Amino acid sequence: MASTSAALVNGLGSAFFTGGKKSQTLLPALVAARAGGSVAPKRLIVVAAAAAPKKSWIPAVKGGGSFLDPEWLDGSLPGDFGFDPLGLGKDPAFLKWYREAELIHGRWAMAAVVGIFVGQAWSGIPWFEAGAAPGAVAPFSFGTLLGTQLLLMGWVESKRWVDFFNPESQSVEWATPWSRTAENFTNSTGDQGYPGGKFFDPLGFAGTLKDGVYIPDDEKLDRLKLAEIKHARLAMLAMLIFYFEAGQGKTPLGALGL
Repeated sequence: MASTSAALVNGLGSAFFTGGKKSQTLLPALVAARAGGSVAPKRLIVVAAAAAPKKSWIPAVKGGGSFLDPEWLDGSLPGDFGFDPLGLGKDPAFLKWYREAELIHGRWAMAAVVGIFVGQAWSGIPWFEAGAAPGAVAPFSFGTLLGTQLLLMGWVESKRWVDFFNPESQSVEWATPWSRTAENFTNSTGDQGYPGGKFFDPLGFAGTLKDGVYIPDDEKLDRLKLAEIKHARLAMLAMLIFYFEAGQGKTPLGALGL
């Protein structure tokens, strides 16, 4: 019986079944302890997994120093491929600000691209001429549209500006004109630029509501961060192309033959 147990322990502790030195040490000890036996103490060997290599914006080229692999970009930011040839992000404070700027401009660019296509398809007026005839796109005069945008955008952008330098300062009651909904403006994820919560994530793409409390899902949030920054960069590039087209009197729909 003893020989059978020993053979079983040795077999289960083999590299074929365990696949690692750490498991080979722990498994025989566990089986022998349950069988009432004893094993000689062994030193545990833990093999640390190698860190994932940083992604590069030119993966086929090796080396290149800070131009291709800047040391101030460690891959922790969503969509970080080490692209900073001018060294704008060497200062951590500037890096944080540039990421905030990229995110906000990217979100506006995504909204603008959709608005350009939908606006021209609806009214037939090119997007770069829509400002001269706003009534064709929306039931507002130019003065009303400008005044409303200045008031609403001024309030929202001023709150975002203050919150960037003093996080969580804009979720308190005195910072909102309606005190009962101040909790809707709190940062539920803890990440700058990704407030989440019932107000900013009503469909629960990056979290769930449990007993009225928003609980962020880190795995979903990380995946959506990467998807958003990729789409944002494409939208900003698309807007740059739209500007060049507008300089020639062309529109995106016209360029597509529509």
